[in-house]
Amino acid sequence: MVRASVVRRGVCAGLALVLVALPPARAAEPPARPTEADYYRIERLAIPPQAFLEVGALEWLPGDRLAVASRRGEIWVVDDPAGAEPTWTRFAHGLHEVLGLAWRDGALYVTQRPEVSRLEDTDGDGEADVMETVADGWGVSGDYHEYAFGSKFDAEGNIWVVLCLTGSFSSEVPFRGWAVRVTPDGRTIPTTSGIRSPGGIGFGCDGSVLYTDNQGPWNGSCALKELRPGEFVGHPGGFRWYDLAPEMGPKPEEPRSGSRWAEEAKRIPQYRPAAVVFPYDLMGKSAAGVVCDATEGAFGPCAGQVFVTDQSHSFLMRCALERVDGILQGACFPFREGFGSGSLAVQFAPDGALFVGGTNRGWGSRGGGDYALERLVWTGRVPFEIRAMKALPDGLELEFTAPVDRAAAADPASYRARGFGYIFQAAYGSPVVDEEPCTIVSATPDADGTRVRLVLENLREGVIHEIACTGVRSAATASPGAGLPLLHDTGWYTLNRRPQ
Repeated sequence: MVRASVVRRGVCAGLALVLVALPPARAAEPPARPTEADYYRIERLAIPPQAFLEVGALEWLPGDRLAVASRRGEIWVVDDPAGAEPTWTRFAHGLHEVLGLAWRDGALYVTQRPEVSRLEDTDGDGEADVMETVADGWGVSGDYHEYAFGSKFDAEGNIWVVLCLTGSFSSEVPFRGWAVRVTPDGRTIPTTSGIRSPGGIGFGCDGSVLYTDNQGPWNGSCALKELRPGEFVGHPGGFRWYDLAPEMGPKPEEPRSGSRWAEEAKRIPQYRPAAVVFPYDLMGKSAAGVVCDATEGAFGPCAGQVFVTDQSHSFLMRCALERVDGILQGACFPFREGFGSGSLAVQFAPDGALFVGGTNRGWGSRGGGDYALERLVWTGRVPFEIRAMKALPDGLELEFTAPVDRAAAADPASYRARGFGYIFQAAYGSPVVDEEPCTIVSATPDADGTRVRLVLENLREGVIHEIACTGVRSAATASPGAGLPLLHDTGWYTLNRRPQ
């Protein structure tokens, strides 16, 4: 294309016509694909060199202070951890692998390997000067794997403790492979059997008690499980301790090795299958800390959901849960990667930021540091994500954080779906089994474009359903921007019960 340009030469010069070539017109470029860091920023705290802080637990204290426990037996208190110059004080030391902290009535309750302890600073100098045993009603053999992860207080004032098996395979001392409750008056109540190798414990926003268990015998992959009194969650290694727990009722039947969890749930009344099974390697290898987003939107668009760390992959996952026929189930999604060590402990701050503590000793992790303490902050931008999945009698309903492009979302070719599972067996882990495609029969967006109803063929109970939304785009009016792909386009729904 050429353009006529007028050039004046001298005071009385005539007009000359000059032709200037312009570059060809360029087509509009598609919007740049956003990254996780555009929405959630990782801020790393500088840890003092004298604090070899392999973080095992976190708890928020009055006065804008954060208690940080180390696997090496120390507890540090950080004043103003989000400030420019936080101060660090060693509150206690000489403890045994602290993996649980809870604050109540001026004291810090500490779950260490052999007991739950109560620590208090009575003279106000910043260091604990009183340590009392609250409860120690379980055994310790000295085996490396006998972790004890402790919760915050539940509505009745109890601390729940999940106890790893001896060697993560068997139960050589009382109540290894169990969850117990420590009551306000110091009693230890055996509560749920079937634990293998927990990585963390927490609560759903509805008060449900949740913990993570890791791949191994009777656990084909890592999972998020619900703990309820009197029930069994899968690993029979601790069955011998039913003789010490008459309040639990009769010992469950042994599960059949080589079966599937849906079949065993029909056969064993006490057995409660996992709420969410994390596809191995796709969603990490060592599920760990558990926390519910009760920030009412201060952390972004997924309030009410459960966040889970993975120690091996050093990242954070997100779980959207629902209850069908009394059984908890739901979907998991990737959320944020890039933490500096093996992500383990996790705790929300009053301002809505999420603190993540890491360690890699003895386990290894993608995050290469020996330890880390980091703050995850929402930038205020809403990512275009699959917010949740809900089970339907004939498929799944997908909820998005912003309206979808209706034409793309209504095209079945925008999705891929498959179902698969793991063997419920005494051998370590499991390969993927029972894999079959799920044909997308139809995809129907709702009126406002934030939900899409997928009708699926081959929906099966006891199966993980992978839904990839590779062709879905945001609508022209969507706040993240028009025509954006999903930040994470795949989710995995564990279907324990198919709604009627």
